[in-house]
Amino acid sequence: MKKLQGWRFAGFVGGMLGVLGLALYPIMIYPMYNTDEYKKLQAIGRKNINQEDIQPGGMRIWSDPFGRK
Repeated sequence: MKKLQGWRFAGFVGGMLGVLGLALYPIMIYPMYNTDEYKKLQAIGRKNINQEDIQPGGMRIWSDPFGRK
């Protein structure tokens, strides 16, 4: 088997990075830029869930630690 040298090596590495980018786009990048769609889906999915009933160990419901008290 021949060693990849020069432009063929660069093309191979570039192709691998392109495939990796195409695979990660729908998983990581798209949801970060389109949060409204995912917020709507979460609101629909959690509509009938009371967080106080399912919170373990009598802990209080999560709140923003940097928000005002």
